[in-house]
Amino acid sequence: MKAIRLLLPVAALLVAFVTTSFATIEIGKKEKKGCPTCHEKGKATKEDPLLNAVGKYYKEKKTLEGAPAK
Repeated sequence: MKAIRLLLPVAALLVAFVTTSFATIEIGKKEKKGCPTCHEKGKATKEDPLLNAVGKYYKEKKTLEGAPAK
């Protein structure tokens, strides 16, 4: 019973972590670019993803074609 009480929160956190980072992984694979292409250094959150000019362009246009230089 103690194992279930421990594993349930751990599993929930794992699922939350995987689902929140999934979009970033998919975009990286699609564009063949790493995270620093669109994000500034620091702790990004959902509320503040720390997007640079390239990231803001990608968010609006959904493509890196014609994006400003880094």
